[in-house]
Amino acid sequence: MAKKTSRPGRTLLIFALCVLVWYGLAALGGTWKPRLGLDLQGGTRITLTAIGNKAPTPSQLNEAASIINNRVNGSGVSESAVSTQGGKNIVVEIPGKNRKDLVQSVERTAQLRFRLVALEAAGRPQPKPSSSPSPSPSSAPSSGPSQGAKTKKGSGKATAGPQGSSSATPKPRVAPQFGLRPSAKDTRKPHAKSSTGATATPSTAPSSAPSSAPSSAPSAPPVTAAGASVDQPLAWMDNPGQKWIKRFEAYQCPPKGQQLAPRADDPAQPLITCDSTGTKFLLSKAVIEGTELKTASAQIPQQGVGWAVTLSFKSSGTKTFANVTQAINQQTSPLTGQQKQFAIVLDGTVLSAPTVESPILDGNAQITGNFNESSATSLATSLKYGALPIRFAQPPSVETIGPSLAGNQLSAGILAGIIGMALVMIYCLLYYRGLGLVVIGSLIVAALVTYGTVLVLAKAAGFTLTLPGIAGLIVAVGITADSFIVYFERIRDEMRSGKSMRVAVQAGWKRARNTCLAADGVSVLAAVVLYIFTIGVVKGFAFALGISTLIDVIVFFWFTHPVMTVLANYRFFNSGHRLSGLSPETLGIDGDLARRPGYVGGRA
Repeated sequence: MAKKTSRPGRTLLIFALCVLVWYGLAALGGTWKPRLGLDLQGGTRITLTAIGNKAPTPSQLNEAASIINNRVNGSGVSESAVSTQGGKNIVVEIPGKNRKDLVQSVERTAQLRFRLVALEAAGRPQPKPSSSPSPSPSSAPSSGPSQGAKTKKGSGKATAGPQGSSSATPKPRVAPQFGLRPSAKDTRKPHAKSSTGATATPSTAPSSAPSSAPSSAPSAPPVTAAGASVDQPLAWMDNPGQKWIKRFEAYQCPPKGQQLAPRADDPAQPLITCDSTGTKFLLSKAVIEGTELKTASAQIPQQGVGWAVTLSFKSSGTKTFANVTQAINQQTSPLTGQQKQFAIVLDGTVLSAPTVESPILDGNAQITGNFNESSATSLATSLKYGALPIRFAQPPSVETIGPSLAGNQLSAGILAGIIGMALVMIYCLLYYRGLGLVVIGSLIVAALVTYGTVLVLAKAAGFTLTLPGIAGLIVAVGITADSFIVYFERIRDEMRSGKSMRVAVQAGWKRARNTCLAADGVSVLAAVVLYIFTIGVVKGFAFALGISTLIDVIVFFWFTHPVMTVLANYRFFNSGHRLSGLSPETLGIDGDLARRPGYVGGRA
């Protein structure tokens, strides 16, 4: 069996290409400066004040603080600080002056509910056309109080209730859509009719027998004054009662450009609200609460081009959702003449009001629409970490704060790192002489990889560098130097036993790598334990220490060892030059023994 040939040059080339690619990823972040923490650059402070008739209990306040901490510091390395204050305040301090994404996650209460749609119409006043004298022909005036809801084909004009109560022509909405996660179907058909439509006004013969049977077969039962029970959402959406219809008629959405004002969103009662396009909805009581969600994530679906928020329900929510989607699947509303819809309502605002093309039985669904990466991630984060148990005053107090440490603290930390690295380099040059150049090169490469990693993690995971994090990086310098010392001493031991440098480099590597892996494994284990069981800045220190230790392993395997293999082929090192660090004097070999032919240079 042929012995595997070492190719150190190829290893170094591949490693260099990987470093270049790593810095290419860092360049995508748009900045070459690491993200600094509150202690070094300041940030944004948000103060949330609880409102209500009763003051929140300590457990409610702590639970809300925990949810907010998960939202703004879910990865544990963004160094955001969340604390309670005064019995009814939660103070959130976020590094950075313009972190609008995290500020929105804090402000959002994330009360997600699923409701059935009874009525839908334009919620803003529509401009009237100037040519208004278009007389309506007397062939079909308003004879009969319209015992059912009639919808003109293709017009989108809905008439709700026996009195013709809600009449509007909404603009086509570009609303988020809701569908099955596996198929990612486009269910955005707010005005599509089912083939089994309930309207009894076919357009095939409009003039035949115009008055012979004006109300021959009404397809929709009349809306009663009291309406169906609100505790029966499926029946209520077909018969909400005159009281709720009149409220719906009188309701107006806010003007374009203004946000919907906060309102009480009682899940046990119907809701009249709007979406972002100004369309108003009359909705049933909540059929599913957001607490029934198991997971929520932002992603680009397969065969999709836009971002989506993927939802997965718990077992109880899955059953309810399956029953509802089966009940309204391909069914037409007797009030609007359109396919029945249900609404996804977040914090009292309709996100989407989709139809159902097929029952969703497995509890896996997704919200898609006009999302980008930031908005989809923000929504998924809020849903993932649940609704806040306390209502807070809106808008919260937002202010900019300065760094908690003086500016010279950062300079002092960086200076300490430079001095520590310089001392290590000087010591290695004095002790190992020529081999000290390998230490210097390895430390420089490790520093470059570490800096690139900090930049990449700042963009990908929100890693924020604080003073304790810088301390973790400095501590790792000593761990990296330990690896080189172990390796060099193993090589020198092998050469003292009579091996040439070429053989000693490989034999010493086999013995040194296990020792170094064991030492680095202990450091990584300590960093993991600190990261799991600590909070705040200590977590950042542990993360920086763990990352630096892993980088030490990478540099040791794919830079230091290949470089030593290459140097073993040069006479300056393998002949035992007095400045190489491998001379007989340095190795402590007796002069007579050293003068034996081939001892230092070539004996295997």
